[in-house]
This record gives sequence, structure tokens and C-alpha cells, in this order.
Amino acid sequence: MVLGAGVAGLALATALRRHGAEVSILEQAPRITEVGAGLQVSPNGARVLQALGLDPDTIGDRTEAVELRDHAGRLVSRLAMPQEGPGFYLCHRADLIAALEQAMREAGTRVQLLQKVEEITLTDTGARIRTAIGSDHDTPLVFGADGLHSPVRRTLDGPRDPFFTGQVAWRALIPGDGGARVAQVFMGPGQHLVSYPLRGGTLRNIVAVQERRVWAEEGWNHPDDPAALQSAFHRFGGPVPGWLETVREVYLWGLFRHPVTRHWHDGKGRAALLGDAAHPTLPFMAQGANMALEDAWVLARSLAAKPGDAAGALRDYATARQDRVTRVVGMANANARNYHLRAPLAPLAHGVLRIADRVAPSLALKRFSWIYDHDVTA
Repeated sequence: MVLGAGVAGLALATALRRHGAEVSILEQAPRITEVGAGLQVSPNGARVLQALGLDPDTIGDRTEAVELRDHAGRLVSRLAMPQEGPGFYLCHRADLIAALEQAMREAGTRVQLLQKVEEITLTDTGARIRTAIGSDHDTPLVFGADGLHSPVRRTLDGPRDPFFTGQVAWRALIPGDGGARVAQVFMGPGQHLVSYPLRGGTLRNIVAVQERRVWAEEGWNHPDDPAALQSAFHRFGGPVPGWLETVREVYLWGLFRHPVTRHWHDGKGRAALLGDAAHPTLPFMAQGANMALEDAWVLARSLAAKPGDAAGALRDYATARQDRVTRVVGMANANARNYHLRAPLAPLAHGVLRIADRVAPSLALKRFSWIYDHDVTA
């Protein structure tokens, strides 16, 4: 049984069904849906989508380039993205969820909605799941794909408090201008703003991050005043002021750092974690959805490789994922600092990037080839 119908849960259910397993999903929401927000799928995630029978080109727009700019809007570095093979995609999160849901239903998975999980008890034969409406579900194996506050994680790992990073983020969608499929990062002292087009340029996604001592709650759905976002980034130039003037609805959340789980599974083949439930990551490497897709594929493959030995399969899965995920989370943490440099470091760092852009334009992409070239479906 899979808990959660997000990227990780839907991908896992589809992958398990393709290996012949009987799968059901419990989802606490009244329907499978997603917030209005963008995400980026990189080649390592695109390969999993293809292996699940999905075409990334029908889900998102292939990224033409990534541009780093200073907060005045001046170009620091431009990285052209590959246009052949598994590529980089700019996706509306709802479109990715819809594609995964369709694949899951076509594979024959049963979904039960309005099933908020209250308690999980590991038994001699598996797990018993108690929901908020008082129903019990018994299953030989439960997968926690239910995000930051996963009850499966609490059962396996115990309570572990995250800490506030000293950063908050706003997200907004505004009408698009039909521009190029370019992701832009505007870097300023103690803050940065990321923007890219969605759905063929009909929408534009904005994520703006600022360092501050006053913390905000975790979660994606805390409304804020657009004027607060505009005030926080009033020193930014280029297209940013025009974009922010069109923001009518904006959400604010605090960025908290959660440790990678110590216990990916229970040791006896009854429960396992994947996606944000196992390794919540800050958004500064755009790898949250990609790591969830990788987890799902590796977990399903590990179980298929050892029928009748769920405990061994879950050990193999954890071994395959722990080091890689921990390294990706660490890179995301480091990028938060790199985007927020102040003088005198900022102009020096930007100068180095400009020189590297001229001398070795592909160097930046090669630096992260260990992420993007990785193929869990091979």
C-alpha cells in the first residue's frame, strides 16, 4: 500500500504494477491534484518518466538555456541546454501529476481518497493503518510517499525537528509573455529570484527567496500580500519589476532543513520511505521531483528482483539511494549560499563565472553530470 498520491507515490504505484504487484494508494485529499507551481525535470528524472511510458515532451517544455544574472538584470552566465535525448524540462506541477495519475490508473491501481492517516502500527504480518475517519487498513507492506510530515517516517525514524534556514520563499504564477524557454536566476545580496515560462509561455513561474530572521510556516499554501514580495525585491532590475507588478496571488513559506532519514525501512520488510518523506531537500538544485522519480523506480525494481524477500529488497533499495540522495541534498544546501553572495565576494564570483562562460561554456553542466547523467533505469 502506498501512502500519498504525489510524484513519488504515483510513480511508485505505476512502477510496481508494471512488475505485476497488486497496489493501492491512500490519499488524504478529496482528489488527486496539485498546487499552481512550476518544477524542473532534468534528464535523470526524464529517463524514469520514459521508462514509465510517459513522454516528457508532452508534459513540459524543453529548456533552451539557464541564465544567471545579477540583481540588476545583467547577464553573468548563460548555459545552453541539450535539445536531444533526455533533456531538461520546465513543467507545471499539476501537469506532471496529471500525467502520472493517468499512467497509474491505466496500470490498474486503486486509489482511495479522503484517507488521512492518523496512526501506523507495524505487526508480525505487515502494517495496520488507521485513518482519521476510523477505518483500518491491513497491508503486508506500506510505502511512505506522503511528504514532509509522513506518519511512516515518524514510525521508522521517530520525531526529528527541522531547523529554520533563515530563508523564506514566495511563489507565484503570472500571465506569460510567450518568451523563450529559459530559466533565469537573478542573484542579489541575501536573496535571489528564479523565473521560467510554463505551458508554452502562457504562464510564468516565480520563486523568490530572501534571508530574514522572522520565520514563516512550512508548507506551500500560506497566502501573502503581493506588496510584501514587491517590497522585498524592490532593488532588482531587468524584467523583475514588471513581473512582480502583475502578481495578484502569492504564497509564502519558510525554508526548513530536514535531515535525510536514518531509517529508510524497518528491517523486516514491512515499511519503507521515498521522496520527501525520506529526504526533504531545499529547492536550490531543482531535484525534489527528480529524486522522487528515481526513488520510485529503484524501489520497485529492488522488490521485483527479490520476490519473497521484501526485507532484502528494501535493504538493497536503501543502499542504492542513501549516498546519492545525501549528496544531492548537500549540493542544494550549498547553492543557497552561492546565490546570495554579498560584496566583495559577489563581483569576484560573478567575474569568474563570466570568464568560465567564455572559456569553457559547458563546464557548469559537466560539474553536475553526476546528477544529470545518472540513469536508474539502465
